[in-house]
Amino acid sequence: MNKSASIKLPNSNNISAYVRLACNANEIKQAQELRYQVFYEEYGAKPSADMKAQKRDFDDFDAVTDHLIVLVKDTKTNDEKIVGTYRLLRQKVAEQHGRFYSSDEYELKNLINSDKSLLELGRSCVLADYRTKPILNLLWQGIADYITDHNIDLLFGCASFQGIDVSDIATQLSYLHHFHSTADDIRPIALKEHYVDMNIEDKDSINERRAFSSLPPLIKGYLRLGASIGEGAVIDPQFNTIDVCIVVQTDLMTDRYRKYYERKIQKTMPGQGNK
Repeated sequence: MNKSASIKLPNSNNISAYVRLACNANEIKQAQELRYQVFYEEYGAKPSADMKAQKRDFDDFDAVTDHLIVLVKDTKTNDEKIVGTYRLLRQKVAEQHGRFYSSDEYELKNLINSDKSLLELGRSCVLADYRTKPILNLLWQGIADYITDHNIDLLFGCASFQGIDVSDIATQLSYLHHFHSTADDIRPIALKEHYVDMNIEDKDSINERRAFSSLPPLIKGYLRLGASIGEGAVIDPQFNTIDVCIVVQTDLMTDRYRKYYERKIQKTMPGQGNK
């Protein structure tokens, strides 16, 4: 993928931002440090002793995945820093590595056997001061560019609610189950030992608009793209989250967002001819 055109950030005359893939070990290290700051210091995930000592979030997938990063740059000093990241794992790479990251929580055979070209998204985070629409749009512009370059048919990955009390998000889980369930033939299903039933409240009792507005911003963003949700939620004690599995088929992506990102990357995204 190519480096995107820089954008000026609102309320700042000399700060610009752009998105690209990390291109060396130092940038991956910075992305891991960013993840540690967000997941462990801000949201209360539980680090291993090594992670705590190094103040980095890392695992064996970091060496095989592509790391999408958003950088902000002071145009006066040329100082740069990474403020957002996504981890991207293509199916061929996952097969060589032995598994997808999400396979620890979900049975993925329906996806793997679908004859679709898959991309797993993970470790999404943005520094608190930069969680703005322009930065999030840059991340998704980078993803749009990446899936176009690699002709990806389907994106998936875990998205999270903070906290591990299912009763706190019973309405939200039920809303996702009743109104956004993934089609049977490609549906990821939470592993039996982790399975949390999302069918908690009756469909007729749910106010759709209110339930949608109460979702975490990342999940709302996925749904606006046209995402659906796998079966069953999973409690992740280490990250202090309840996870759901997101599925986005590129040929079912909403026209509004497809057209927006195609204008940004100046390419035709995959799946257009199948609509």
